[in-house]
Amino acid sequence: MINRRELLASFLGAAACGMSGCGSSGPHCPPGRLVGAAVELGHRLRERPVVNVHDDQLQRHAIVIVGGGMAGLAAARRLRHSGMDDFVVIELEQDLGGTSRCGQSAITGFPWGAHYVPAPPKHFSALVNLFEEVGALEGRDAWGQPIVSEICRCRYPQERVFYRGTWYDGLYLRAGASQRDLDQLARFRKEIDRWIAWRDSRGRRAFAIPMAVGSDDSEVRRLDQMSMSQWMDNHRFNSKRLRWLVQYACRDDYGTHPDQTSAWAGLFYFAARPASPGRPSPDYITWPEGNGRLVHHMSRPIARQVQCGWAVTSIRPGRVPDRPRIELRAINHAGEVRGYLAKKVIVAAPQFLAAFLLDSYRADSSAPAGSFQYGAWAVANLTLSELPKEPGLPIAWDNVLYESPSLGYVASSYQRGRDFGPALLTYYYALCDRGPGVARERLLEVDREGWAEIALSDLERPHPSIRRLVQSVDVMRWGHAMVRPAVGFIWGGTRQAAAQPIDGIHFAHSDLSGLPLFEEAFYRGTLAAEAVMRELGRTVQTVL
Repeated sequence: MINRRELLASFLGAAACGMSGCGSSGPHCPPGRLVGAAVELGHRLRERPVVNVHDDQLQRHAIVIVGGGMAGLAAARRLRHSGMDDFVVIELEQDLGGTSRCGQSAITGFPWGAHYVPAPPKHFSALVNLFEEVGALEGRDAWGQPIVSEICRCRYPQERVFYRGTWYDGLYLRAGASQRDLDQLARFRKEIDRWIAWRDSRGRRAFAIPMAVGSDDSEVRRLDQMSMSQWMDNHRFNSKRLRWLVQYACRDDYGTHPDQTSAWAGLFYFAARPASPGRPSPDYITWPEGNGRLVHHMSRPIARQVQCGWAVTSIRPGRVPDRPRIELRAINHAGEVRGYLAKKVIVAAPQFLAAFLLDSYRADSSAPAGSFQYGAWAVANLTLSELPKEPGLPIAWDNVLYESPSLGYVASSYQRGRDFGPALLTYYYALCDRGPGVARERLLEVDREGWAEIALSDLERPHPSIRRLVQSVDVMRWGHAMVRPAVGFIWGGTRQAAAQPIDGIHFAHSDLSGLPLFEEAFYRGTLAAEAVMRELGRTVQTVL
């Protein structure tokens, strides 16, 4: 047990303890809930429970999808659009969507994780079609790239950063920047433009969406052999402001610091999405509830084929005789059991679960699943009686604290157009300062009240009135929030080996790309669905 001073020092730094009122007990904690994820049921998989179900009690389906996150929903969407309805989606949690889950309050919808997607590139037709369906696009520009509908764009101002008592526009801190700082920023952008323009002998970009259509040329792969910090050192980028921008990019997208991040992934963040050098990145598509809007859209048509609250405990391929037969077993919170019989299985769950589900992985100490690393995150949704009103630049959609280890907050109610009255802020904290296992321990050791205090103490610096305005703080702890693109992981062969099917079992998750992005989850799920249908004898034309 640690007191409030130790808690804040551990997660916000010593400066947080210099604030008034920082004692061993501290102010009264506002009410709230600790929500998701099903930690106890998930941890039962480590015990490898034996689940026996008689053959005549097995649910029979052509395809079983394990995991109802974005990859699983993408696989189900592709199956359904191809006329394949004989499938079921089994999800551990009570809600679909994985880290794209959302919630709803009396004020607005709000995200519990992913809260935006950049406009898709024109060549990613399946993803373009999805965003057209949800009304997020309104035509094409002169280059054929999709245009984001006004209602789905981030409100202006899109981003602001808080530094030494004042809010500034944008993410790069220009206020007080020296000429040397600005020169390095210009040189950094020139280097990024070089990679945006780069093409290999087959005409492929160095970095693309999805990443599988990008280049695997040796010059590109070499970037994976060093950290982003090393790459910055090699190019003599030592401006503190530029270093902070790159650090924020790695923490925001990957939950890692630059010295933990593959330089390939660090450059991907900046170079993958602009269509050509000098052009800005695509507009963001967002809603108050974040990517939860996409979860609801993709899950509605398959509502009767979804079984939530069930943890698959084993997947066992076999043959009876000369016919594919894959048996699955599952348990729920009440200890009830279910069995399934499938011709094909799509494991749309993170790779670390494969070691607990497949006998072949359990017996093989060299199986690739153990090489995947996952970051831990805490997300807090704060309900306020009204938005804080401080002088200076007004509130933005994304509000970042320059001097904080957190990622700041997204103003979910502001995106809805609510400038007055009750408000809702979504606060993000990525535990990326230590190894993944230690980070998970630190995350889970702090209860709802502790994370509420961390969020309030952090936000009290830019918003001194926040304790007077706060009405409730709900908290989500993500122990395995997203895959970490560590040095050597993207092109080291591990993720490529993990993506290979085993006895009719196909894998689909964003971690197979090494990037925790919605686009990659959508791609992997769609890819697996098409592969399964071909194995079942269906003629399938790829939509990717």
